[in-house]
Amino acid sequence: MRRLGTTLAVLVLAGTGIAGAAGTAQAGTAAAAAEAVCETGWGSLEKRVAPTDDHKPPLTNIRTGQHECFDRMVLDFKGGATAGALGYRVKYVDKLTTPATGEIPVSGGAILQISVGPNYDPATGTDSYPGQHGQPLPGVDITGYQTFQDTRYADGLEDGVVVGVGVRARLPFRVTQSGDHLIVDVAHSWTAATS
Repeated sequence: MRRLGTTLAVLVLAGTGIAGAAGTAQAGTAAAAAEAVCETGWGSLEKRVAPTDDHKPPLTNIRTGQHECFDRMVLDFKGGATAGALGYRVKYVDKLTTPATGEIPVSGGAILQISVGPNYDPATGTDSYPGQHGQPLPGVDITGYQTFQDTRYADGLEDGVVVGVGVRARLPFRVTQSGDHLIVDVAHSWTAATS
């Protein structure tokens, strides 16, 4: 009888070990499932939209944020939502250049150029955004970002604004408009899982 009790105790302990291992495996699977699956099918080719009826609201602010799958830049405009589509052109370039001043150095493995406009308020005739030609974006700190490595402001043609974003490599990006905001997301990688 004593052997039967010992055998049962061993089987119970073995069963607990198997259940514990299964629980650990399930927890690992749950953690893997909880890991974000990142959309990366955005591609890296130019994205462009013409403004609605030549409506070009003035740029008022630029801010950035870090997300699990991408780094984000948001450009804020005055009165963009009421008039329709904001005009923009976003593409990778070999160099950030302007006709008047030539090349503006941008750090990183690739340069994403964002062209919008203008940088003045037509109601007042004054600058609407405090960017300085060739300098980093004012108030934007990208220290520790996974994808963004540098930012530069440039005066574009016809009072337009050009922003150069130095990124780690030529990575997929998307551009969306939400009301008065133009949102540029650059993925952390080409793969579909977070790194």
